[in-house]
Amino acid sequence: MAFTALAAGVSGLQAFTDGVGVIADNITNVNTIGYKETRSRFSTLVTETASLSSYSPGGVRAFSETLVSKQGLLQPSGSATDLSIDGAGFFVVRDGARAEDASGELLFTRAGAFTQDAEGFFKNTAGHYLLGWPVDSTGSITTNKNQTSELSPININNLNGLGAATNEVSLRVNLDTDTPVAASYTLGSLADGSATPDFETNVEIFDSQGRSHVVNIGAVHTGDNSWNYEIYFDDATAVDGTAHPDGIIANGVLQFNTDGSIDLETIVDAATSTMNIGDTTTAITFPGGAIPITYATGGGVEVDPGSITFDFGDDGFKNGFVQSTTSSSRLNYAVDGAAFGNITGVSIGEDGVVTALFDNDLTLPVYKLPIAVFQNPDGLARRQGNAFGASDLSGDVNLQEPGDSGAGTVSPNSLEQSTVDLASEFAELIKVQRAFSASTRIITTSDQILEELTRL
Repeated sequence: MAFTALAAGVSGLQAFTDGVGVIADNITNVNTIGYKETRSRFSTLVTETASLSSYSPGGVRAFSETLVSKQGLLQPSGSATDLSIDGAGFFVVRDGARAEDASGELLFTRAGAFTQDAEGFFKNTAGHYLLGWPVDSTGSITTNKNQTSELSPININNLNGLGAATNEVSLRVNLDTDTPVAASYTLGSLADGSATPDFETNVEIFDSQGRSHVVNIGAVHTGDNSWNYEIYFDDATAVDGTAHPDGIIANGVLQFNTDGSIDLETIVDAATSTMNIGDTTTAITFPGGAIPITYATGGGVEVDPGSITFDFGDDGFKNGFVQSTTSSSRLNYAVDGAAFGNITGVSIGEDGVVTALFDNDLTLPVYKLPIAVFQNPDGLARRQGNAFGASDLSGDVNLQEPGDSGAGTVSPNSLEQSTVDLASEFAELIKVQRAFSASTRIITTSDQILEELTRL
């Protein structure tokens, strides 16, 4: 019996030593961003006996439980790249010597103190690189959200000098119904300057390299509720002369209803029901169809061909081109595309959208942060650097947009504090230390019993 009691005492020393180690980890990480408290749990070791008149001690064993799902307090921070998650989920990061190293393990963390490295990639204090979904020119992300191969390390430095081509122009214009009807009108006479438009305005557009161009929209009153229009480049040499004589990219007829609203069904060439582009015709339905643009080459510059959709309003409504007795004027307009200049900073919203800020006051959404959620987050495997990896107990990772399907939202300019309660840890340390001391008494007492036995 003394030998089994001795073994029980030894198991207590081992178990409570492990318990002290767990508490030591908690205490030393009380200021670690996003740290999750680990608790020691103890379980009996039972040695079964067939006799009811005797007892065989087994001892105790220790195991640890990390409370991964417990959220810490969110503390404000002055850095735009300090992030926390309000609710369930984790940031997706990758471990590796370099951000582009796809062989690094995919990890999940709540430690959101991210800064840029020498190459411009965002990583936290543990050296884990932040991953996100790239945002395309329309502001959309991938439809295969759960494919981790769709994630990319976040870097905004490579956006310096970025240019985005114009794809859409929206116009609100009033044309004066009292303008005298022109005696004659010849296609291209506005673009080549041989005729004066009754109304003319211009918009600034951008090609694929961010170069700025001025496009004119001119109109001539040619009949009752009818106007002919031309859309042409202010500098005709900016586009291919064969595809766009005199810089013309489109022309047609503006027809209005008797209430002054636009009649879109007649904004096509009356004879061919197609839109004229230069001296040729094409089956593009306009408005609503994209006008192809072939830019001129030469001078050491060649850009991608473009296409622009001009929005003149909705059929039968007065939200685009209208006709009234007030003076002809451009009411407002909207043009996408830009030359973004140089990066000055970054902004991250609660929806996880990473927006680049430029020195010309323009902004561009470039990434969206996913939130990784698990069926059992407490079953995640611990990794170096306050991160976790998926395991059989946690289940497979499910990547969600912030705020969707149980995922938390991103809380910018804040950091999640450790979940360790220092007072509770000290109290637990006293309990474990007393239990350890008691286990040593078991060993010394068993030793005394064995010494007495050897004296018989």
